[in-house]
Amino acid sequence: MKKILSISLGLLAGAAAAFGAKGPQVTNVEPPYWWTGMANDTLQVMITGPGIAAAEASVDYAGVRLAEQVSLDSPNYKLLYFVIGDDARPGTMDIRFSEGKRSSTVPYELKARSEGAREHGGFDASDVLYLMMPDRFAKGGDYKGEGLRYAAEVDRSKPNARHGGDIKGIENHLDYLDSLGVTALWLCPVLENDMPGGSYHGYATTNYYRIDPRFGTNADYVSLIEKAHGKGLKVVMDMIFNHSGVAHPWVEDMPSADWLNHPSGDVTTNFRLTTVHDPYVSDYDLDRTVNGWFVRGMPDLNQRNPHLMKYLIQNSIWWIESTKIDGIRMDTYPYADLDGMAEWNREVLREYPNFNIVGECWYANEAGSAFWQRGNKLNPRDTGLPTVMDFFFIQNGRKAFNGETTPWEGLNHVYDHLAQDFLFPDPQHILTFLDNHDSDRFLLELPDDLGAWKQAQTFLLTSRGIPQIYYGTELLMHGSKEGSDGYIRLDFPGGFPGDSINAFTREGRTPQQNEAWDFLSKVLQWRRGEANEVIAHGSLKHFMPQDGLYTFTRTLGDRTVAVLLNGTSRELKLGMERTAEALPYGSVWTDALTGRKISIEPEMTFAPREILILQNW
Repeated sequence: MKKILSISLGLLAGAAAAFGAKGPQVTNVEPPYWWTGMANDTLQVMITGPGIAAAEASVDYAGVRLAEQVSLDSPNYKLLYFVIGDDARPGTMDIRFSEGKRSSTVPYELKARSEGAREHGGFDASDVLYLMMPDRFAKGGDYKGEGLRYAAEVDRSKPNARHGGDIKGIENHLDYLDSLGVTALWLCPVLENDMPGGSYHGYATTNYYRIDPRFGTNADYVSLIEKAHGKGLKVVMDMIFNHSGVAHPWVEDMPSADWLNHPSGDVTTNFRLTTVHDPYVSDYDLDRTVNGWFVRGMPDLNQRNPHLMKYLIQNSIWWIESTKIDGIRMDTYPYADLDGMAEWNREVLREYPNFNIVGECWYANEAGSAFWQRGNKLNPRDTGLPTVMDFFFIQNGRKAFNGETTPWEGLNHVYDHLAQDFLFPDPQHILTFLDNHDSDRFLLELPDDLGAWKQAQTFLLTSRGIPQIYYGTELLMHGSKEGSDGYIRLDFPGGFPGDSINAFTREGRTPQQNEAWDFLSKVLQWRRGEANEVIAHGSLKHFMPQDGLYTFTRTLGDRTVAVLLNGTSRELKLGMERTAEALPYGSVWTDALTGRKISIEPEMTFAPREILILQNW
């Protein structure tokens, strides 16, 4: 598979160009190959070449029928729709292009699906995702970005320049990530971003079938996934279908006049996502939300164009089938067309029923996020989206965990937030996090004491949903994005040649960083051990904070995990009658953090910011 993926689209084009002097020229074929035995028997192949729209295509291959060939507004694209029957066998079919007496042939490979491909699973609440920005994590190769128009120079002194991290750098530190205890890696986008300025973050795609050559090759990406899987680590791919990069060939030569929304770029997005479900919304406001360009450098793709939507759907399936990624995170989900993306969800899950997709739905309230989860009866159209993101803690995390828990403040914000879960069809399929690559770090500065930080991590890893940790959390990375997003996307110390500090090692971390690392790793390792099924699938019950103490339980069968958090900086001495239904007097539990046996008494004392993770086995 590595060898196949390493074949560039340029080689495919070269195979066709050999016939160019005699017939129509083909410079690009997407997808570069496909499979027999897919659930959807219709394959779209986008052919690019000068004047190719005027050529007539034909194929003679057993079990394959050319059902339709579409010429669009640009003369340089042609869309071929093949029906691949159940009797089609793997092999290479020749696509013949004729124009008058001139003709040329392009070989196209149909591969056999790997055994069990349809049963390929995804990530879920049994996992903990580790979100990283490849450019900022670690450098392992010597990639220069050959062939790119805008191969920006590496300059680590500039927060918004390329810093040189790559896929090999991540692969080299899989042991570190495994020892930390996470179970899945979410990489910010790794597809080609051949954009002015470098586009280090990856959110301006210019080629949907190619890993950015500054990160490595398609084969390097497959290697990372295979080696991650060998260590029990999953890999989640970040995709963006709302927009492309302005340097994508589609922008310079649009396949059709409606390939982009507002193709002149005169309208940018209104970021008020409430317009999408506002019953009183004006056409003007809705248009600017869904159809406006995200920013001037990111043109808005028109998912209402059926040919474009088919292209995007197949692109996702191609990456899953080719690389065995374990999930997709879809960027800026609500800004794209609802019906087009619902079709995308259905088609991907039709091929891989056990797969998981999470959509970035950035709302400051629970109702907005819940609107997008599949099965929500408040949405007149089913989105088909399995998992949504919980942005509550981006807005409220610091005041929830850092403040003193009074009758209305502190951990009461957490209690009130979970009480809104009735809005979600499936609360266990909510991606939860304290910060990410688009927000201030949870820690704006280094704290004197880690008590509140530890409570925040404890809640994240033991409550409902699928937890995500932002890279460097284990090192107490801190800061604000004020002035530049680059300040919350700092390089991982020790990931780059010449670094004076190597935080991948215990010796390279400060005592406070080791305290944080040890605590987080302990909870993570415990979570993926015997407690995993209880945390991933157990029911949740919580108790309104009592005089500063917040208690919740996770129960599956006869196993229960009870989490108790003293949300104050003072010692608490409390009667335990309010939690007796879950923690009966005289019951004996084991504290997962210390191994101590703890008996529940009618009155108990809790140290300032104390954390108990109790299990009854």
